[in-house]
Amino acid sequence: MRLRITLILALMAAAAGVAGCGGGALHQEGRTSVVAAFYPLAYAAEQSGGPAVSVYNLTPAGAEPHDLELAPDDVRRIQEADVVLLLGHGFQPQVERAAKSSSGRVALLLDTPGLGQRDNDPHVWLDPGRYSLLVHRIGEILHARAGAAALARRLSALDSEYRRGLAECARHEIVTSHAAFGYLAARYGLEQISIEGLTPEAEPTPAELRHVAEFVRRRHVTTIYFETLVSPKLAQTLARETGTKTAVLDPIEGLTPEAIEHGADYFSVMRANLANLRSGLGCR
Repeated sequence: MRLRITLILALMAAAAGVAGCGGGALHQEGRTSVVAAFYPLAYAAEQSGGPAVSVYNLTPAGAEPHDLELAPDDVRRIQEADVVLLLGHGFQPQVERAAKSSSGRVALLLDTPGLGQRDNDPHVWLDPGRYSLLVHRIGEILHARAGAAALARRLSALDSEYRRGLAECARHEIVTSHAAFGYLAARYGLEQISIEGLTPEAEPTPAELRHVAEFVRRRHVTTIYFETLVSPKLAQTLARETGTKTAVLDPIEGLTPEAIEHGADYFSVMRANLANLRSGLGCR
């Protein structure tokens, strides 16, 4: 009988625990609940805040943040979170609309002082210097300045790796499927030309495709870069037509489930990008 009572109490306690986590473990006692719109913001919050924060990424692994559609549970999370981290400026309009009903602090990170947005391009995290500004802003919001400073030091070291790695290259032109690399190109003296526009849904016209193909031939480009979360077909077609090869250049808007399974993060993907750039540009 005593054994049965003990077992029943244990099962009741387990059931209570599951009920307390209903809707996800966003609210955990003593921790700041953070909802981040997509991976780079979630990563910065996790790394800066450490165990003092509980971070939920609205954009699932393998999904394109431009295409995000919020479920009712996502809206509830936004409404109840202590902090909501958004890029802003229309990058994810549905998320921005939902955030207007949040009871917590909502941060539009493209408004960070000194960020210097270029041509309505939202991909600021691909420049380690600009990403560092976002990290410090997130650290202030989360009262986690020490954690943010530690992450910023790692970004400074990454910046140095890029400067050394791209200092002596035979070419400086990068042809990409998606115009996501303007900040990275500007920081390291590269020239970006893209098949599509700032969003992967911006289909090029035949005239635009011909222009890119002519650029590839004229400038002796050897590599067409595609990314992981959208179809590589246009990049592969252009590569076939111009006799070039393809390689991945990841805009790190999110990680694939496979990348997460293998322990990838912002830094490992940025270093893989550097290796692919060095190969495609003929760097020494």
